[in-house]
Amino acid sequence: MDMKKLFLIAILIFGLNQCVLSAENLRIISLAPSTTEILFALGLDKEIVGVSEFCNYPPQALTKEKVGTFSQPNIEKILSLKPDIIFCTGLEQASLAENLKKLKLKVIISDPSNINSLLASITEIGKLTKREKQAAALVSDMKKSIEEIKVLVSRIPKEKRQKVFIEIWPNPLTTAGPRSFIGELLEIAGANNIAYDLKSAYGVFSPELVIKRDPDCIILAYMNEANSVNNLKTRAGWSEISAVKNNRLYSDINPDILLRPGPRITEGLKEIYKKLYE
Repeated sequence: MDMKKLFLIAILIFGLNQCVLSAENLRIISLAPSTTEILFALGLDKEIVGVSEFCNYPPQALTKEKVGTFSQPNIEKILSLKPDIIFCTGLEQASLAENLKKLKLKVIISDPSNINSLLASITEIGKLTKREKQAAALVSDMKKSIEEIKVLVSRIPKEKRQKVFIEIWPNPLTTAGPRSFIGELLEIAGANNIAYDLKSAYGVFSPELVIKRDPDCIILAYMNEANSVNNLKTRAGWSEISAVKNNRLYSDINPDILLRPGPRITEGLKEIYKKLYE
């Protein structure tokens, strides 16, 4: 169905003057897993009428109506659910958000780039959904968890801080720089990221440079490749890396709590700290 027909359907369903959100009977669609987690954390289970196929947490998200994939949602399905508000993220969903706005739908883009902007985004979502108190409590809890780790790290001498390589994907070898969410988590957890000079948030990294910079610990931020740790050990020259020699290779952290900018990043932070210092 073309955009012109969808536009006419949208007018019939919503009306051109729909612009005020009511706290009661609010109908929400979330197209980003991270935002879905935020919405559930704010107690909006009943208000969520649709999610993307990739929204898998909390378990209640799996029971919600699916409106397509992250990058290719079904617009007709979205219209049929009569949402009051649709949450998207940036980058890949930017053009989608514009198309939905043309259909006179209320679209909110939540695309935090760091922890501070994530906390601000949670606060803003709380205001939009009439969950200000819940948002304030969630932000407060997250800040408390972050501060607890910072206090623990402050007691570790700088010369004893661990050098870490975070592997986002093996082929091509991809890692996270200091401008990424997980890069910020590594810093807070007291890690010295060996990809400290990566200019982009995420990017391809030289296997030889990993050997040269000799990390004390390697974290694999993916769980869908069989024998990933064993495969890593067989890479040319990697047997001489301290993390490999000391068997400090970790593939058991759920990547969703490391890579999704949502409420569970504090869990990811705690897991990183435990791997490094406990």
